[in-house]
Amino acid sequence: MSNDVYLVCITHALSTEKEEIMGLLLGDIEETFAGRKAVITGVNVLTRSDKRKDRVEISPEQLAAASHEAEKISEQLGRRTRVIGWYHSHPHITVLPSHTFKH
Repeated sequence: MSNDVYLVCITHALSTEKEEIMGLLLGDIEETFAGRKAVITGVNVLTRSDKRKDRVEISPEQLAAASHEAEKISEQLGRRTRVIGWYHSHPHITVLPSHTFKH
């Protein structure tokens, strides 16, 4: 993950302490001698679609828009870019997976 991507993610997470935030990670999976590794080159900050402060969801429209953005980046840079992950915050609670993740 580049420093710029990290700063965007951390700034997004620190933008509110009252509700969870979420974003998508853009990049690709590369083969190395040691195996596969994720190379994260961009981030797509999302707006909340769930009104509950302790939940984050992505709408199908947001995922489609992020995939389209990744395709445009691929064309501009001449290398494959796609949605390869996501991040979200847990303000004022444990970093362990919540009951929602376990179900």
